[in-house]
Amino acid sequence: MNETIQILSVSHYVTLCTILFSIGVLGVLLKRNAIIMFMCIELMLNAINLMLVAFSAHSQNPAGQTFVFFIMIIAAAEVAVGLAILVMVFRNVNSIDIEKLQNLKW
Repeated sequence: MNETIQILSVSHYVTLCTILFSIGVLGVLLKRNAIIMFMCIELMLNAINLMLVAFSAHSQNPAGQTFVFFIMIIAAAEVAVGLAILVMVFRNVNSIDIEKLQNLKW
């Protein structure tokens, strides 16, 4: 039996990344929970990373994949700082609802 491996084209990756990025944008716009907003921002960042890796593999240039590695390091640092800020806000306000954080303005 002759088995062939179907290689996904770049258009499949573009479609997937567009869907993931759109879900992230909708989550940021519609949800008021800070943790869910952080998760949606990470989803958008990962969609862009996947797109960059797909284009890098398609053009057979490893520079894009190296760039994604550094983006992931920066995203991990961002998440650590963001969650530390959320913990401090929760200790002061007893909520992570974005609407209740209006009291923290000067």
